[in-house]
Formats: sequence, structure tokens, C-alpha cells
Amino acid sequence: MASILPREFTRALARTRGLCSASIGGAFWTQKAGYKNFPVPPNYDHIEVPTEKQRLKFYQKVPQYPGNVRPPKMTKRLDLIRGEEEIHRDLLLKQYGIVARRGGMLRHGHLEMIRMTIARKINMSKMFAIWRIDAPWKPITKRGQGKRMGGGKGSIDHYVTPIKAERVIIEVGGKCSFEEVKPFLSVLAHNLPFPADAVSHETLVARREEEEKLERENLNRYTFKYLIQNNMMGCHSWVKNIDKIYYGKYT
Repeated sequence: MASILPREFTRALARTRGLCSASIGGAFWTQKAGYKNFPVPPNYDHIEVPTEKQRLKFYQKVPQYPGNVRPPKMTKRLDLIRGEEEIHRDLLLKQYGIVARRGGMLRHGHLEMIRMTIARKINMSKMFAIWRIDAPWKPITKRGQGKRMGGGKGSIDHYVTPIKAERVIIEVGGKCSFEEVKPFLSVLAHNLPFPADAVSHETLVARREEEEKLERENLNRYTFKYLIQNNMMGCHSWVKNIDKIYYGKYT
């Protein structure tokens, strides 16, 4: 019995070796189970998910006024979309969001597109989203096609929300990574009527530090800012007033 067992064991080992091995180029190799060291998953215990209002709030298409107040009309007020945002430019949750790269106006359809996409994509058990902009409040007037000149200002056609560059539009937070939310946030940023980016807190800080580094280490002395500040070639007579403040950065 002692002489049979080793022979059977040798045959079984040879059959197993033939199934799990091969000869390539005269070299004999055997398949083995490899050891993989997976990284430790991130810890989200410090993040608290609110139990209520995890979805984005529905914004009215038309602002509500008292019954005895006529809805006011406004001029174009392009200063509301020019320049850089000075207040709502940082992520309050220190997680993820969408940041505008240039100014523009958001209509009610854009807000509904953002709200419906966020409601479908995020996991309500561990994620939530908040607005960082107001409901449409700026009236846009329009005259009928074929109307003659005169007759006063046209009637209100719709309302918009003005957005400046570097303005945070929405924020998404919760127990999730940036790789989970980046795909649908990038789609939302692409569908907006102005350039925008899906960012995390780390990427937003790194981008601003990189811009400051490039401006600090620039070897060219004659920048656009230097030309305007010193009125070289009489540029103050033809340059735009907005460029005298932001030096061509925000158009």
C-alpha cells in the first residue's frame, strides 16, 4: 500500500501539471495563484448624510410676486455675468461639484436638466446634492417677430439666473469618491450654455495654485496686465473697460 500511493499521487500530479502548465519556446512554466495587494478602501465615517432633502430642490420657472405688484423689467445688465465670482467660488462641503469657467445665463430648462440627472444618478442612501445658485430671477424681454420700432419695451419672455466665472453651480457630497460622480457631472458641465468643469476640492485647489505659479514664474515682463497698467501705445483709448479690471482674463 505504501508503494502504490506514491505512484498514484505522482500520476495525479502529472495530470494536474499538464492542465495548468505549458511549454513556450522550449521553456516550461507552471501557472500559480498570484498574491495581490489591494489598497485599503477610503474611510467615510466622518461624513454625515442628511436624512432629508437629499435631492435638489425644484425651482420655479417664474418668480412669485404679490398680487398688487407688477413684475419689473430690467435692462441687459451684462455686468452680472462679466468678471470673476468673489463669494461663491469655493466648495463648502470640500468634496465635488461643477464650477463655471466663463460667465453666462442659466434658463429654467438647464436647472431642470441638472435636477433630473442628479436625481437619477446619485445613490440616495449615501449621497446628496445642494444648489449653490438662485432660482431664475432676471427677466428677459422679447418683442414679437415683425414688430415695428417704438411702442416701448417688450413683454417678459422668460427668466434666467446670471452666472459669473468661477461660480460654483452645484455640489455633490456623501460617502463616495470622485470617480463615482465624475462621469455624470462631466456630462452636466458639457451641456451647460457656457464652459464648465466637474471638479473636486483637491483638483480645484491644485488648478488655482497652478495658475498662481505660472503667473509668478512668468519670465515675460510685458504681459497684457503690464501693458494696460502702463498705458503702453495709448491702449486706454481703445481697450475695453472690463479689461482694465481683469486684464483680458474674463471676456
